[in-house]
Amino acid sequence: MRLLVGRIGRAHGIHGEATIEVRTDQPENRFAIGAKVATDALGELTITSHRVHNGVLLLGFENIIDRNGIEKLRDTLMYSDVDIDAPGFDDDDYHVLQLIGCTAFLESGEKFGEVSDVINLPGQDLLAIASADGEVLIPFVRQLVPIVDIKNRRMTVIPPQFADKNGEDQ
Repeated sequence: MRLLVGRIGRAHGIHGEATIEVRTDQPENRFAIGAKVATDALGELTITSHRVHNGVLLLGFENIIDRNGIEKLRDTLMYSDVDIDAPGFDDDDYHVLQLIGCTAFLESGEKFGEVSDVINLPGQDLLAIASADGEVLIPFVRQLVPIVDIKNRRMTVIPPQFADKNGEDQ
């Protein structure tokens, strides 16, 4: 599946490097030297340099040798072909596209709703679930989402209002 992995930002220096807005959890793999990324307007770009400077990823591309060449690429989106069904680093690794559309059930077995979105936040991800009462946001943590069955497109959720009926955690 073709997935967005980054956006080319401003030029850095005079030797054809660009700042990169990373949109992947595996930049070291997606942007490795020699890797190819697809773009809509320019076709394929081959990465020739990869380094981090002051916390910002900088990439160089084949046949782009100066600042002017990079500036022409500014705001270009980069894509990679990704196998979303490939196993992750551990059992709790899921791709966003695997989660969207899953049916969420309460611990009682009652249908709660369907995952409509996954919101990536710095601290944790949130599942947006379209329920009969409207959209409910549930932190995507094991305590509130104890079971995820990607193969059967279902999960068990404990919405925060049900997490502790005694009020101890609220």
